[in-house]
Amino acid sequence: MAESTLAELEIEAGDIGTHNVIPLLHEIRHALAQLLEEGKETAIDLRSIPLAPGEEAVIEQALGEGEVQAVLSALGPSDFRETSYPGVWVVTHYNHDDKIVGKFVEVAVVPALLRSQAEDMAAGLRRLEARLMVDSGNQGE
Repeated sequence: MAESTLAELEIEAGDIGTHNVIPLLHEIRHALAQLLEEGKETAIDLRSIPLAPGEEAVIEQALGEGEVQAVLSALGPSDFRETSYPGVWVVTHYNHDDKIVGKFVEVAVVPALLRSQAEDMAAGLRRLEARLMVDSGNQGE
């Protein structure tokens, strides 16, 4: 029997999937129930779950499109898309070359990265107060 190198082996998955789509949708259902009952948020890393080619698209199709989309630009763009199930978001992070570096299903009222951070809000308050002091001083002219 002749030996084959890895480069010579071709593997075709065909219609054989991982059978992880339905269990993942059940996990999302459970997470949404937990969010409603306990306020507990959940993030599911789609890239850490074994999925056959095309299964990620099947999951996204099953979740559908919601009404809200947002884009965050920090260290590369991030796309936040609410699904047809409010509270269930598909979050995709890209690098500067527009290659996907992370993809998550977040079950939350609002995804964590879209929330203002206390430090940022405090800095914004200081800037607004400084501007108002300058503008107040210019009103007498």
